Amino acid sequence: MNPSESPAWPRRLRLPRCVLPFLLAALSAWPQTTPPAIADPGGANLPAQKIGANDLIAVSVYGTPEFTRTVRVDADGNIRLPMLQRLIRAEGLLPAQLETAIAAALKAEQILVDPYVTVTVVAYESRPISVAGAVRNPTTFQAMGNVSLLEAITRAGGLAPDAGPEILVTHAQSGPDGAPVSLTRRILVKSLIDAADPEVNLPLHGGEQIRVPELGKIFVVGNVKKPGAFPLAGDSETTVLKALALSEGLAPYAARVAYIIRRDDRSGQKNEIPIQLQRIMRRQAPDVTLLANDILYIPDNSGRRTTMSVIDRIVGFGASTASGVIVWSGR
Repeated sequence: MNPSESPAWPRRLRLPRCVLPFLLAALSAWPQTTPPAIADPGGANLPAQKIGANDLIAVSVYGTPEFTRTVRVDADGNIRLPMLQRLIRAEGLLPAQLETAIAAALKAEQILVDPYVTVTVVAYESRPISVAGAVRNPTTFQAMGNVSLLEAITRAGGLAPDAGPEILVTHAQSGPDGAPVSLTRRILVKSLIDAADPEVNLPLHGGEQIRVPELGKIFVVGNVKKPGAFPLAGDSETTVLKALALSEGLAPYAARVAYIIRRDDRSGQKNEIPIQLQRIMRRQAPDVTLLANDILYIPDNSGRRTTMSVIDRIVGFGASTASGVIVWSGR
């Protein structure tokens, strides 16, 4: 059977042409229950996280372009919109929560009956993480999403060759009285990078300061063949004998007693610590450990230098005579 001939088949409704303009006008005036999506004015796809001071946000109110604008959260954590008498608290809220707060403020002040508000974070500026010290490229960036300590070091280009054995992570938190208190945690580079210990790969939420101190150095000056500054060994302690090996040994006429010049961190004064250098080299006295920023000073033996200078002049005079023989006479 042909479907067009069936009596149960629905027939196409044909309307007069004069009715069509009125029908189209009625459909166009029909209210929309769901407003269209509002495009992100910043064009950024940032993860949703709590808003903080100095963050840049875009506020859009459907159907009211006078409220659609980009605003920055002030230092107190508030934003101000036109026609609203009171400030709106934004700090500590997620974008969806701020949407609800803005809509409630517009209703409370009887500006709009049923506003549809969209909040988009254009740029986070309230969660800086700074990485400084012995890294290849010191940097400051915003913590967006999940950021770890190892990722922060990677963003700074990794550790520099003169990086020390520890990483200092400082962050502020509220104390018992509500005042901010800075806490510093020391992370061993071996545990973070070599051992890949997940417990020391700290999660970062913004506001942290990461500092990588340079490897400590010792300074060897005086009667040595190669004076200079030498980095401390990270795995073992550096002693006087190791410092002499780094400076390629003693030069002629070195004194028997050397000095370690060490600065007191509290008072800032320099202390001279005498050591029996010859006895240490002969294994007659224990080797002495050097600390970071110590200066090992090896003076010369002035008396021996004077004696050797006289002998050198005498030998030179004897070589210049015809016979090359020097006759000493004494009475």
